[in-house]
Amino acid sequence: MKEVYLDYSATTPVKKEVAEEMSQYILGHYGNPSSLYKIGSASKEAVDIARAKVAKLINAAPEEIYFTSCGTEADNWAFFGVADAKRKKGNHIITSNIEHHAIIHTGNYMSKRGYDITYVEPDKEGRISPESVEKAITDKTVLISIMMVNNEIGTIEPIKEIAKIAKEHGITSHTDAVQALGNVPIDVKDLGVDLMSLSAHKIYGPKGVGALYIKKGTLISNYMHGGGQEKKKRAGTENLAGIVGFGKAAEIAYDNLEDHIKKVSGLRDYFLKRVTEEIPDVQVNGSMEYRHPGNASVTFKYIEGEAILLLLNEKNIYVSTGSACSSASLVPSHVLMAIGVPAELIHGTIRFTVGDFTTKEDIDYTVDCLKEVVAKLRNISSVDGKKGW
Repeated sequence: MKEVYLDYSATTPVKKEVAEEMSQYILGHYGNPSSLYKIGSASKEAVDIARAKVAKLINAAPEEIYFTSCGTEADNWAFFGVADAKRKKGNHIITSNIEHHAIIHTGNYMSKRGYDITYVEPDKEGRISPESVEKAITDKTVLISIMMVNNEIGTIEPIKEIAKIAKEHGITSHTDAVQALGNVPIDVKDLGVDLMSLSAHKIYGPKGVGALYIKKGTLISNYMHGGGQEKKKRAGTENLAGIVGFGKAAEIAYDNLEDHIKKVSGLRDYFLKRVTEEIPDVQVNGSMEYRHPGNASVTFKYIEGEAILLLLNEKNIYVSTGSACSSASLVPSHVLMAIGVPAELIHGTIRFTVGDFTTKEDIDYTVDCLKEVVAKLRNISSVDGKKGW
């Protein structure tokens, strides 16, 4: 039976070129980058080359890239690091209520420990208005953190405008760009952000390695303490093979960005055209004008998304009901709730995300199976779809 993977926002397969590059630092070059002898120096050089490649993908300086274990660590570092460094100024942080749980849960944790966290609400398409962010600013605000691309509905946020507001008020700005990296053009100089979280496994690199971009001159405390790695900013022996893989994946993403966007957006649009024309009672969530090129968040009315997922899984089609980091939870999506999707419809939502290995045949097979699955579930449902829930 054909296998179709349509959950690229959860993770991406590691590309062959990336694995081949990494293998040299798993089976061959094993020196510790902090060691002064020859094989250690060779490893340090590999880390520096990877750092430059990641920096190039977002138009940063190599010395502004600090490797972490993942995007979640980078998000936590941004929050705790800025809060600690600016504790004399204030304890107020502004973010949104549609952020990844790495931000939401960090904010909730900090609020229990004396920090004041404001969660700005989006519009119906999931866009955060710069005006709402500016209205939330107080004389105690030390950090503004708004994600660049939403991981569930794919909406792209006006980060440049928000960062400009932050700068005008002397506030540090951060964006979680994990979903944006390799999917939309990123230029940190043009955006004007002070901090940016990145992750390798969303751009066909390995899991277990990420990075925090720290603009030169940004005041931020260390989050990991120990040795002097990462210019004494982030302790811990470097994940050598992972970092090398991140660098290679970033290099490929940089070289192929335009073609990647064209391909995945074309497949995504073809998928949505077939679904909306051939399956009744569906709605697409999020902005279509400002959107991740591969994201299709679709609500199928009158049935459960989990049932759709399981039946598609039987046909070797792999999709998600939301963020992979919370897919085991039965709690309704906080993102869909925030943009006003009715409670009775939230559980009928599936996130489809296409990527570099997706084909038109994959899309056709998926839609054909989806039509069958949706019809079957609605047929056996105790609810009369025509009358509503």
